[in-house]
Amino acid sequence: MGEGFSEEAAFHAQQAVEKALKALITGLGDKPPKTHDIDVLLARLERLGVEVGEEWREEASALTAYGVEARYPGPPITMEEAERAIDTARAVLDWAREKLRELRVEC
Repeated sequence: MGEGFSEEAAFHAQQAVEKALKALITGLGDKPPKTHDIDVLLARLERLGVEVGEEWREEASALTAYGVEARYPGPPITMEEAERAIDTARAVLDWAREKLRELRVEC
């Protein structure tokens, strides 16, 4: 990852997780809430009976801040933080893809 792109990378990692969770909520026949808050989306999934992966939950929750921080001036996001965000996004996307397959929703 090139220098100077850590904020963008973290933002897109948050967006990927948000959209994957909203896709899963939709696949379960519910309407996703209008929010960027990962915790809100995870809570909705749990109410819908989905067991959320505890191995990545805390890291995914932390991505919520990147949905805002990357858009506005503030402390820089380090390369290490961006790489961790990308790794978390990959884990959540793999999990969501598997859940959608279980529901027989094409992805």
